Amino acid sequence: MKDMPDILARILEEKRRELAERRASVGEDELSDRAMAVPPPRDFAGALRRKPGEPIRLIAEYKRASPSKGPIRDDLSPEAVAGIYESAGASAVSVLTDKPFFSGSLDDLASVRSAVRLPVLRKDFVLDAYQLLEARAAGADAILLIVAALSDEELAALHARAIAMGMTALVEVHSGEELERALAVRPALVGVNNRDLRTFDVDLEITIRLRPAIPAGVVVVGESGIRSRADAVRLEAAGVDAILVGESLMRRPDPGEGVRELLGR
Repeated sequence: MKDMPDILARILEEKRRELAERRASVGEDELSDRAMAVPPPRDFAGALRRKPGEPIRLIAEYKRASPSKGPIRDDLSPEAVAGIYESAGASAVSVLTDKPFFSGSLDDLASVRSAVRLPVLRKDFVLDAYQLLEARAAGADAILLIVAALSDEELAALHARAIAMGMTALVEVHSGEELERALAVRPALVGVNNRDLRTFDVDLEITIRLRPAIPAGVVVVGESGIRSRADAVRLEAAGVDAILVGESLMRRPDPGEGVRELLGR
């Protein structure tokens, strides 16, 4: 497998091409009208914030495939999986909407949003405000902003626009340097991805090491490499508010059982 920077560059190049095509197909005015017509955003940050002594929260992800491991499963619909997640105790749902590399779609997100009462995150490679309109038009309550994919100016502009639209932005970092850049926009949520973009290795210690540098009041989400109850307990003890888990849940014969095990239920 190629190293992650090559994959990230390929994804971003494809994303820019896709954006040009979608803009030509659906104008921003039409998207704005669609976004105005959907129900108001749910409180994504509020669903994840926990008080001392409360258990860690879970963002359970609907993920059809990955660039590194290919197809994950296709026998359960987005709405079925989301319903299972909700019943098992997840606090929010993440939906991968990238098609070329993850086989996802905005239709998946819309299906999930209509099937559950939980807040829903659009997980994609967001580079442009057009994608924020797409997300809101599909019913997204939150969007992912990956610091590694954005300049400081782009990050600030997209974060401000998402907030103005009533959505929550989950600002994702992978290092101390990226965390400094993220904190400059005063995010309500910071996600720490345990996957190293240079090597594709996963190290749960990344979230634990960065947690003390994140100010009180900011909701902290640990991402990637979380597979067991023991992993969740370690992050909970480190002061992490929530975990985002997708592939290990999607591969379970019963995703709900996976949710209950992670949460110790």
